[in-house]
Parts: sequence; structure tokens; C-alpha cells
Amino acid sequence: MSGLIPGFNVDGVVTINRVILKPEYSVDDLQERVAYLCENVKTYHSDTGFVGGFVALNSGQVSNEGSTVGQAVESPLAGKEALIVTFWQSFADHEKSHQSETFQPLFKQVLELCENGNEEIAYSMLWSGKAYSAKEAAEARAVKEKYSKVA
Repeated sequence: MSGLIPGFNVDGVVTINRVILKPEYSVDDLQERVAYLCENVKTYHSDTGFVGGFVALNSGQVSNEGSTVGQAVESPLAGKEALIVTFWQSFADHEKSHQSETFQPLFKQVLELCENGNEEIAYSMLWSGKAYSAKEAAEARAVKEKYSKVA
């Protein structure tokens, strides 16, 4: 485990919500409602298990180099699909946050936007890491070259 997410322990939990916007809502609507929800979580749960999170919007780009299912050129959910990813000390801490009286009304407002309902899945972290500095990358390549020829 690396220090990519400061304060996130090896037993931590990652939760992922997949949101597909209903046609009558915009990304601005999603950003506004999720901002209120995230501010609430940071304010009321930073000392009860919340470590951090992010929200990512489907850009529409599909990696043909990294995809093995056809050669799509763009995602049909571009600008309509978002992932809400949060990091928690434990699953129990996450569940308690959802039971909060301040959280529930804001959560329901986000769910109103969702065409797909909501399913929040919890994952155990297997690996995280950040990029090497330019110097570290050069050193890693040199070591790899030196020792990969030995085997």
C-alpha cells in the first residue's frame, strides 16, 4: 500500500456509487447536489471514519488500447454517467454516515437525479500508488534493465 490517499489504512473500504443522470437533469444539477452531500460528509464524518473521496464524470473517451470489447470510439454515457468514490476507515463507519439525519435528505436529493436507482458497492483496497518522480522513474528503469536480463 502506498501513501496515495493520506490517512487511508490497509483495512479501509472504498465505496463506489454509479450515477446515470435522468434526461431532464444536467451535470450542473449533479455537481450542486453532490457538493452539498460531500460537504456534509466532510463536516460530520471526517472524525468518524471518512477519509476522502472524489467524483468523476464519464468523458466519453474509450481507450482502444486498454479495452478488449470491440473498438468503440466513444461512450454513449458521456456527460451522463458519474462515479462517486469515497474512502472510509471501515464499512461500519460508512453505514453510520448514511444513517445520519443530516445526510439522508441530501442523499435523497442526489437520488432524484438517478436514472439507474442506486447501488453502492464497497471494495477492499488491494493496491494504490502514485507516479515516480522523473529521477525515481529513471532509476527504476535502470534497475529493471540490469536485473531483467539476469532471469
